[in-house]
Amino acid sequence: MQSTPETARTADPPRPAPGAMTSAQRTTLVLASLGFFLITLDVLIVNLALPSIEQDLGGGTSAQQWILDGYTLLFAALLLCAGNLSDRLGARRAYLLGLAAFGVASLLCALAPSAALLIAARCVQGATAALMLPASMALVREAFEDPAARSRALGIWASGGAVASAAGPLLGGFLSALDWRLIFAVNVPVILGMLLLAGRIASSPRRPAPFDLLGQVLAVVGLGALVIGLIEGGESGFGSAPILGCFVLAAVALGGFVLAQARVAHPMMPLTLFRTAPMRIAMFGGFVFILTWFGTVFLTSLFLQQQLGLDSGLAGLCFLPSAVMAFVGNVASGHLANRFGTRVPTVLGLTSMTVGVLGLAVAAGGESVLAITLLIVLVGTGGSLATPPFAGVVLAQAAPGQAGIASATANMFRQVGGALAIAVCGVLIAHSGGFVSGMQTALVGMAVLGALGAGLSLRLGRAASTPA
Repeated sequence: MQSTPETARTADPPRPAPGAMTSAQRTTLVLASLGFFLITLDVLIVNLALPSIEQDLGGGTSAQQWILDGYTLLFAALLLCAGNLSDRLGARRAYLLGLAAFGVASLLCALAPSAALLIAARCVQGATAALMLPASMALVREAFEDPAARSRALGIWASGGAVASAAGPLLGGFLSALDWRLIFAVNVPVILGMLLLAGRIASSPRRPAPFDLLGQVLAVVGLGALVIGLIEGGESGFGSAPILGCFVLAAVALGGFVLAQARVAHPMMPLTLFRTAPMRIAMFGGFVFILTWFGTVFLTSLFLQQQLGLDSGLAGLCFLPSAVMAFVGNVASGHLANRFGTRVPTVLGLTSMTVGVLGLAVAAGGESVLAITLLIVLVGTGGSLATPPFAGVVLAQAAPGQAGIASATANMFRQVGGALAIAVCGVLIAHSGGFVSGMQTALVGMAVLGALGAGLSLRLGRAASTPA
């Protein structure tokens, strides 16, 4: 039978409505967002499990710090290099390799029989997380060619990290109340499911990219020596020759890194990124936010359990209001930035964080769980208000063709802030006349940085969120 135009038209596959995502785009976005969620979750899900881990595996405060900083340090130090590797391998291949390795490392964490092996597995987790993050963003960029659709997709992708940052302590509290090993084991079935869906992701092009070997080595050595000096110095004293040697090595390596970035042909972190004041303010603001939030979660998790006697499940509930309000803050931030410019949400957010940590410093002298909970809300909500506009400034101020490296550099600054927060807070609670005194000192220090960041953010206006 001869087909009519009508029957021929009905045989055509349905086309997606304008603005709607295809099945392949939806799968790519889900997998990339889940990856970002897992990467961020595994930074903060561990805090409330630390007392249980110490009771089971031992190790003291130094081991607790390394369980957190082993992940964060490798994540920060390898993040810029990982973007280069993603270009060389192709985003899809790099992401799947990182995801599979992250799953194996998570299983090793869950099965670790000692603190030393747990720390080693956490370092592997951090390294594989560094490989996943830039590749996940690149997958979203490749899947969405239309600029408006890409912007919406990147917003959804970014929300995965924001939700995990807020929900990590809450989920960690509930799982560690059952068994601390579950905070790592929970990743494994999720990752297996993600790998099964990965066949729907389109292949990615490979691009030759020059590699800054000198810069990468200096970054790893410098950051590693600094964190080792802080953590081990807090355990054994800062006057010993090995600890002083660590600090000297850190200064030499980090100074060499800056010089190398100014002189090598293809720097991993071009110093021209920092040519504008808004970019420098945004980088510093992101550093302060993560330092303050990671420090707050670390200190209050231990305070609620070790000082007030709450179990991990009840301590996790103290982070529930903050998780809810962080979502509200992320939504409100965009509206405030669109109406008033970046200055209002960044100043308001960092001011809220400053007030919150100062309040926590006062509340640490008492035993009010309600006060601690409400003050955590101020810190978390403030961060959720400030972070999106800071990210917008980074992308807007980046020179053409440097948006990817600018985003990676901003993420590196954030993770360095997190690593330093854990290292310094651990030193203070161990060597400042007792836990509470050290906690108060750390929180006041965070407040000073928050106030400085808020003051600098007063210089941001509408022009900061437009291309330089």
